[in-house]
Amino acid sequence: MGKLAVQKYFSFMMLIISFLLMIFTFTGLFGGDVQPAGNTARAMLVYALPILIVANFVFLVYWLIRLRFHWALMPLITLLCCIPYAGTLFQFGSIDENADAKPGIKLATYNVARFSGETTGFIAQDVLAEMKRQKVDIVCFQEYNDYSADKKNSDSYKDYFPHSVSYNDLIIYSRYPIVNKKNIDFEQTSNCAMWAEVNVNDNIYRIYNVHLETTGINSALHQAAKMSKKGVEVQGNALVNALYGRYTIGMIARSGQANMLAMDMRSSEAPVIVCGDFNDVPYSYVYNQMLGDKIDGFKECGSGFMYTFRGGKKVRIDYIFHDKGLEGLSYYKKELSYSDHYPVFMRIATKQ
Repeated sequence: MGKLAVQKYFSFMMLIISFLLMIFTFTGLFGGDVQPAGNTARAMLVYALPILIVANFVFLVYWLIRLRFHWALMPLITLLCCIPYAGTLFQFGSIDENADAKPGIKLATYNVARFSGETTGFIAQDVLAEMKRQKVDIVCFQEYNDYSADKKNSDSYKDYFPHSVSYNDLIIYSRYPIVNKKNIDFEQTSNCAMWAEVNVNDNIYRIYNVHLETTGINSALHQAAKMSKKGVEVQGNALVNALYGRYTIGMIARSGQANMLAMDMRSSEAPVIVCGDFNDVPYSYVYNQMLGDKIDGFKECGSGFMYTFRGGKKVRIDYIFHDKGLEGLSYYKKELSYSDHYPVFMRIATKQ
């Protein structure tokens, strides 16, 4: 085979790969529009979008270097269509430093991971101090533990947050009166949700605190580690199958939970603000269902690269959304080290 034939074959293969990348990327962009049950492969492509975007960029550069501008249109058009998705992860601009001086309420959501199991209450008090520093009015905690040794954290929190409601490992602390509440159970899981209606200057807002089904990845890895310590050999393919199975089950469970919450939100007569740990990424089915016709606070007034999980993969799984009738003033995270999540903060303008 001559040199020219080899070059043509290589270019043809690169063209095929570029075309497949475009197809997979578009499938991922719309993968969150379908129920994961029965569409697992399509739904899973949402999680590969960052890798697919990088690959499309590499091919764009490749075709430009080769001066194949007509073939460069494929990755270019694909990347342009990914701009809305990229906006859920990165925003240009800067945070409004004067946002806290404007009329409004400051909210936070934080999966505290039971304060890392620390029993003296130090972490719980340090988290409270951070809420004070950030001038938080309403905070939603997930994986909350109220007991530190023989003391209750809520006893020390009530001086700053005089009002609170809790359910299982969820709690909503508020500096404003809570006038109504509801607990929401999910089937066959310990995860749950709740909401509280808060009276802010004679205006009622419904605040959802949500903790959706976990991915199951950590439990599978921990189980594999335990087996290895006991001398039981863990096959690589068996671990991959276990991880995929756990994640698929969790993904399907979260989709049902998101559907249930979306229906509950539609019944609210008060403006809705949603806080919590969704255990899912932007553009997924869960993200789309929870968002509905609401506004993603980060896309509205965030800045920089947003990720909320401190594990090996820097992904965004904690959110604050709000109804279109409200206006976001600021949105950011703080890189605290007390949990495997970062707390997210948002200030929302309110009526006077």
